Amino acid sequence: MSKQKDLKRRIRARMGKTGESYTTARAHIVRKRRTPSLPDNYQQLAGKSDDLLTARTGRTWPEWVEALDAVGAVKMTHGEIARWVYDQSGLDWWSQTVAVGYERIRGLREVGQRRGGGYEASKSRTFAVPVSELFDAFVNDARRTQWLDESVTVRKATPHRTVRITWSDGTNVDVYLTAKGPSKSTVAIQHGKLPSKEAMDGAKASWKERLDALGRHLK
Repeated sequence: MSKQKDLKRRIRARMGKTGESYTTARAHIVRKRRTPSLPDNYQQLAGKSDDLLTARTGRTWPEWVEALDAVGAVKMTHGEIARWVYDQSGLDWWSQTVAVGYERIRGLREVGQRRGGGYEASKSRTFAVPVSELFDAFVNDARRTQWLDESVTVRKATPHRTVRITWSDGTNVDVYLTAKGPSKSTVAIQHGKLPSKEAMDGAKASWKERLDALGRHLK
């Protein structure tokens, strides 16, 4: 039996036991056969610790990298990587985190840089309010102007989950909301299409101030 036929047999056997898709089963089998090289500072490159990633996604960085390498993720676009992670795990915002971390580890982008060459600023904050209240603070025009001193356009909003915003300068802001309980929720901001690292650093500082203002508004 050829190595390829033996691999397919083992994959199908795992699928029968676990109910996994072919892609997921193959990733697990291949992971056991080889360990891809990783830089020693992959946690620093990815921007998230192994402990935090495991707590949120159930896998470490080496495990995610091995699984993504097995499906040829180094040749995928960012969106394709994030969708693959989402399809395998059901993760929402964390599928983006895994995709970005993988791209940094594999040298496909710098810290803060998007695959297309632009930069992206990220900021998150947890508030002691229900996620419905946090969502309303972003999509309700009258409320938003009380804490956000910027002319923006809400392109798309998925209740209590995501808000897509076009900034006054044409840059994009993606807002990810997560319920942490009946009276606690988290917002994660991704401000993209920034032209330089300096613009990214400025946006990070600005979002810190804006989230401070949002906190005062919610109180």
